[in-house]
Amino acid sequence: MVPSVDDPIAARSAGRDWLSLALIDARNHTLRWLAAIASSPAGALHGAAGLPPALWLAGHAAWYADWWILRHVHAGRGEAGDPGRPRLAPAEAESDRCFHAEQRGSSAPLPDPDEVRAWMADTLEHQLDLLAAGPDNDTALYLHRQALRHEDRIGETLAVLADHLDVVDAPWPDDRRVADAPPLWLPAQTWRLGSGEGGLVPGPERWAHPVPLPETEIDSRPVSWARFAEFVADGGYDEPRWWTPTGWDWAQEAQRRAPRRLEQMGTAIVVQRRGRLQRVPAAAAVAHVTRHEAQAWCAWAGRRLPVEAEWEAAAVGAARRGFVWGEVLEWVAGPARAYPGHADPPGEIDPLPVDPGPPVAWGVLRGACALTPPRAVHPRARRFAAVDDDVLPTGFRSCAR
Repeated sequence: MVPSVDDPIAARSAGRDWLSLALIDARNHTLRWLAAIASSPAGALHGAAGLPPALWLAGHAAWYADWWILRHVHAGRGEAGDPGRPRLAPAEAESDRCFHAEQRGSSAPLPDPDEVRAWMADTLEHQLDLLAAGPDNDTALYLHRQALRHEDRIGETLAVLADHLDVVDAPWPDDRRVADAPPLWLPAQTWRLGSGEGGLVPGPERWAHPVPLPETEIDSRPVSWARFAEFVADGGYDEPRWWTPTGWDWAQEAQRRAPRRLEQMGTAIVVQRRGRLQRVPAAAAVAHVTRHEAQAWCAWAGRRLPVEAEWEAAAVGAARRGFVWGEVLEWVAGPARAYPGHADPPGEIDPLPVDPGPPVAWGVLRGACALTPPRAVHPRARRFAAVDDDVLPTGFRSCAR
């Protein structure tokens, strides 16, 4: 049976026929979001919340494939190729100036949107031709799989941008039905954290290694708006004892008294979401919170953030017992760090950050959010974010101390 185009396992291991369909699907997804944002009052040339404009994001999706596959003379060697090799000249002379990763946030003028769409179509056509003509093995498919992973991340970012731009008419996913559920007990075990060899293994997951875990209790669902509202009502944002020193400094400087995008909390939870004020279920996961806020809530509640191995062990092993994830990206305890034996592979979209030191620090997000394309939803996926980042739909769950 041919895997669904949304299959997250196939995204890491399927052959070129499936990959061709998935790349087309991802590009169509990118174009749908670009069209929705372009037709909104904000337009495609304006960013928001520190995110670049939609036109840049869409063009960057094509640029990635152009840079890493079409113009990279070692592309067919997969991870063994030298990423520092000079590239072939671009078919579009201005593509590097406009869409190179180093141009993110640049004020350089962008090409006409129709020209960008035409270039995106040409780039994908040439990539699919190379894919069809090449070998059907992990080495030859490595950068094509990375390109799919990259474009799916672009699709997620476009959706987040659309939310911050208050775009109403867009391909928003249906909301999940949510309900409160009791915590789960995790037995003591030795968990192999991370991913082993085979297919595409994203850099942050390299490599699997044993981590001993004591028994613990973990929330079966992310902390809800109702549970977080109790912290707010109890004066949690005004009480420094619940916050780390860095977190308290952030809360004071940001003048934060509630999560970002929240408009009303009381008899109803009202948030600015998808272009309008919306009443959300009290059982829905709290969203757009920093790790500072997550840690403060845990301190107030007498609980703690899970470590990565606890979160992953539950996501992989406790799904049938009611462990639910994928509504929000989830903060976990600990700094952004490499696993033993890690080295960022060529074309990695989540490289290990170079921490500039205080006051900026980096943490780890696990899981996925409702805006993540389904084939990118994997229980071992991890990414890095600044601990004061609340632009993404970020939430958390807790463990017993």
